[in-house]
Amino acid sequence: MKKIFTACLGTETNTFASIPTGHQLFEETCLFRKGSYGKNVPMFGAPLAVWRGRAEAKGWQVVESLCAFAQPAGRTVRKVYESFRDEILADLKAALPVDGVFLSMHGAMVAEGYDDCESDILAHVRKVVGPDVPVGAELDLHCNIGDGTLRDATALVLFKEYPHVDVPERADDLFNVMEGAIEGRTKPVMAAWDCRMIGIFHTTRQPMRGFVDKLQAMEGKDGVLSLSIAHGFPWSDIKEMSSKLIAITDGDLPKAERLAKELGQEFFAMREATQPPYVSLDAAMARVSSHNLPKPMILADVSDNAGGGAASDSTFILRALLDKKVKDAAIAMIWDPGAVKLAFEVGEGAELDIRLGGKLGPQSGPPVDARAKVLKVEKDVTIEFGGQRKGVNPIGDVAALQIEGVTVIVNSKRSQCHSRDCFTKLGVDPSTKKIVVVKSMQHFHAAYAPIASEVVYVAAPGALVPDWSLLPYTKVDKGQWPFVANPHA
Repeated sequence: MKKIFTACLGTETNTFASIPTGHQLFEETCLFRKGSYGKNVPMFGAPLAVWRGRAEAKGWQVVESLCAFAQPAGRTVRKVYESFRDEILADLKAALPVDGVFLSMHGAMVAEGYDDCESDILAHVRKVVGPDVPVGAELDLHCNIGDGTLRDATALVLFKEYPHVDVPERADDLFNVMEGAIEGRTKPVMAAWDCRMIGIFHTTRQPMRGFVDKLQAMEGKDGVLSLSIAHGFPWSDIKEMSSKLIAITDGDLPKAERLAKELGQEFFAMREATQPPYVSLDAAMARVSSHNLPKPMILADVSDNAGGGAASDSTFILRALLDKKVKDAAIAMIWDPGAVKLAFEVGEGAELDIRLGGKLGPQSGPPVDARAKVLKVEKDVTIEFGGQRKGVNPIGDVAALQIEGVTVIVNSKRSQCHSRDCFTKLGVDPSTKKIVVVKSMQHFHAAYAPIASEVVYVAAPGALVPDWSLLPYTKVDKGQWPFVANPHA
């Protein structure tokens, strides 16, 4: 009987963010051992559940270790990272011998003293199991893939979709690649090509939509086992930060290298056409003023996205809506545990003077002082990812406040607005609003695009402002696009 070992450890690190990633943040987000999450599978634990189901269906034994993931923020505290890593390694040593190791990681985790956590983890795992045991990892497509990761992993399979609605499907893909290797039917070999560009690539729009579809159509044919696009995570100031094309073939390394380069060049050629149509806050407010369609205009506050490490407490868009006296608007979610506590204290239907948001420094803007009515409060709320049961996310205690013409959802556990649950679980129907603001870069899209008259990506001030020239890089290779027109020339 075959035996596999599985574990999850990760976060997406914004090295420019001021919030440290410590043990408490893992506890608040996702911290389980030996499958103790039960039926409420967290997003980055979803691969573990898939691998367990697939393996047990084959009669294989599964040893599941840690499942730890933290809401994106700043660098992970060194002792926290090392303790989690060492716990996984101790469990792995206790499980030996194993026929395969499956890891769910992010790919852009940075800890104090470790710029590339994934390469560090894989190096330790490889040392434990030796050179011949297949080691596979599923990564977020916003990963910065280092040389060590490519050296020590047998197979890397990345999410293909942004928003990430395909986590379980990619876990299936990795199991297929690893299954062949474990059973000796295939010999996965992997190559990567550095595209040398920085950007944001939505797979909901052309030309990325067609490119992703093309890659999927090529998989499983002519010895091609897997193809992945590493979009990179631009808010990590590390030397590994870049986008890559990864190809895995069955025993044919020259073919993998050729495919990675050819497809990587095709991806690079789309660099300008793929970038989202960001607008300034002033331009967004001008469009708000002229909006008169029956469906809501969705404003994505991309710069204050908790999913990229921002505080999610900025007030720039809220202040602009109040100054313009916009009626029938809603915004989710402003992270302000103190405001939530006060709302619970006075109760539903009551009014109070409140100082909202603007707590984490200049990137959050000044707080908003206002008279607010408490519409509804709820304790221990969880929201689905895109409303598609792709994983659940805790957002803590939550309050819906009415401030003039704006309904504001305020939460106590930092999270981006993944789904309409942010509103509906507080009794607010976003489809009936004129303007809906979501603090998210793209993960909102699957849930909100169906109800939107249009989606506007707003580059307001914030910790994730999508202008690379404004980021104080010290380690990133600035020989990449868009810092230079064509680094491959």
